[in-house]
Amino acid sequence: MSPSKSIQIVPRRSPERGQADHGWLKTFHTFSFASYHDPRHESFGALRVLNEDRVAPRTGFGTHSHQQFEIFSYVISGKLEHQDSMGNTEILPRGALQMTSTGTGISHSEKANGPQEVHFCQIWAAPRPGQGRGKPAYFTRYFTDEEKKNRFALLVAPDNSAEVSLNREDKGPAPVRSELRMFASLIHPGISLVHVPVGNGQQKKGYIHVVQKSGHNPGKAGGATLRVGSQADGPQVELREGDGAYLSYEIGAELRVENDGQGVAEVLLFDLE
Repeated sequence: MSPSKSIQIVPRRSPERGQADHGWLKTFHTFSFASYHDPRHESFGALRVLNEDRVAPRTGFGTHSHQQFEIFSYVISGKLEHQDSMGNTEILPRGALQMTSTGTGISHSEKANGPQEVHFCQIWAAPRPGQGRGKPAYFTRYFTDEEKKNRFALLVAPDNSAEVSLNREDKGPAPVRSELRMFASLIHPGISLVHVPVGNGQQKKGYIHVVQKSGHNPGKAGGATLRVGSQADGPQVELREGDGAYLSYEIGAELRVENDGQGVAEVLLFDLE
């Protein structure tokens, strides 16, 4: 019998993330961002930014510019109002995934629309070599809770893969000019999911993040509880809302994610080269 394939799991605890409370914005940073700098947490594979933001009603980020990075927003609750220099204006509800390939440069604003706080994850990915100075592009996708219920739904995939269409109206995953795939799931209590990482690399990386739906809490994370480990018998790591973990897969390893808590866990999972 061949030996079991394992996964190295390094937790990134919620209270250890960079954090700031600006009144209108309450935010956590998984990686170094703005005034938060930690050389141990700069990036992982193509994943450069994973911010969990809460923006107060009728406030937000004014017009500002970006270039080169792939930037996408995953809306958890409330409505995110987006405007940009390409002429795109949208109000994005829960379930929306908005992708901007900033390329040679764009300007945009993001605000909370209406009387409710907007809670979303802002994610940046580094483009593949030679792809950072392309023409800017914009895509929006919508995914229902049912599509994510007890399965890993593919929300973002490389633009050169067979999984995506460059048609803006397509209902498949949003295209990214990067070696990154992003999945989302709503895992109900007692459910265990298995994920096989996708990609061509011989040594796979990944990152998992449990959305902090229990509210802004700079202290110990609460809410749903996951157990994350390899499909084979081996060590497991407990993750609560706001926690994440770096993943390094041996070739052939499979990830098991089990919800052994009482609430539904909303999970983002990244496959990285």
